[in-house]
Amino acid sequence: MLNRLTKMALGVALPIVLFAAAPTLAEIRDQTIKFASANNKGHPQVTGMEKFAELVNERSGGKIEVKLFPGGTLGGDVQTVSALQGGVIEMTVLNAGILANNVKQFGAVDLPFLFNSGEEADKVMDGPFGESLSKLLPDTGLVGLGYWELGFRNLTNNRHAVTKLEDIKGLKIRTIQSPIPIELFNTLGANAVPLPYTELYTALETGTVDGQENPAANILNAKFYEVQKYMTLTRHQYNPQIVLVSKKFWDGLNDEEKTVLQAAATEARDYQRKVSREADTAALEEIRKTGMEVSEFSPEETQKLRDAVKPVIEKFSAEIGADTVQLLFKEIGAARGQ
Repeated sequence: MLNRLTKMALGVALPIVLFAAAPTLAEIRDQTIKFASANNKGHPQVTGMEKFAELVNERSGGKIEVKLFPGGTLGGDVQTVSALQGGVIEMTVLNAGILANNVKQFGAVDLPFLFNSGEEADKVMDGPFGESLSKLLPDTGLVGLGYWELGFRNLTNNRHAVTKLEDIKGLKIRTIQSPIPIELFNTLGANAVPLPYTELYTALETGTVDGQENPAANILNAKFYEVQKYMTLTRHQYNPQIVLVSKKFWDGLNDEEKTVLQAAATEARDYQRKVSREADTAALEEIRKTGMEVSEFSPEETQKLRDAVKPVIEKFSAEIGADTVQLLFKEIGAARGQ
């Protein structure tokens, strides 16, 4: 009899436990999230933000509204990170390498010629390596919700076609405000000029810089083809992006609200990466149609480029930390089945 009663009690208790563990809309409060980025509407980054906002709205029963501020309307990436740390803005998405200014280990993702494909990068960033970086963020006032994609960077300029390593020498190239890209282009003989993305078009238009480097989708979205004549498919860096939340804001959320945001960021991640890769291929076709001269390095010239940047890898590997770099290359090997 006792055994039967025990089973009955468990039978009643179990659904109650399961029900209590599930998020309920009653526990989600009405609130608005400001989500900022540097890229313009139509860019895969912003398309991912739109998907995230849509998912959050659905999962919160309309209680959480995500207001998007693309195009750098709330400031450049470095400025936006500071705003997150101060709790002025709730969310942003940006190149993960920019966070090297806050956490040196994030510089690892800016090392040149790391990945052979976006899918390879996914495995590394979604695995132990990406997780190890995210764990370092809360101490800086930031929380990471996952990694999206910007893609492989290519070089453009307004002076001459770049088909060999020597052609880069002397060009004033805008880079992101991160140590490794600056060192990378200086090592290749260019004059690196770090600038916020929001100032780049004007810098190209006025001749403040000769060129820049970005994925094809950025070059098309920002209409750099209007102020650049030459593009070279160097694919010298792959940029994972990171979705960030202000820790001040995050700490004020309850578990149900956090679950909604994390789940939406993860689902939007898979969607955003797909859109990004499709957009990269389509953007290159559109760029060719604009009249830009598009060149590719031969395998021999690409190897020269790889050899030339080895000192950059060695220098920054020491600064980033041996443990982080070893884990990175271990995970790259695992992604390649080595």
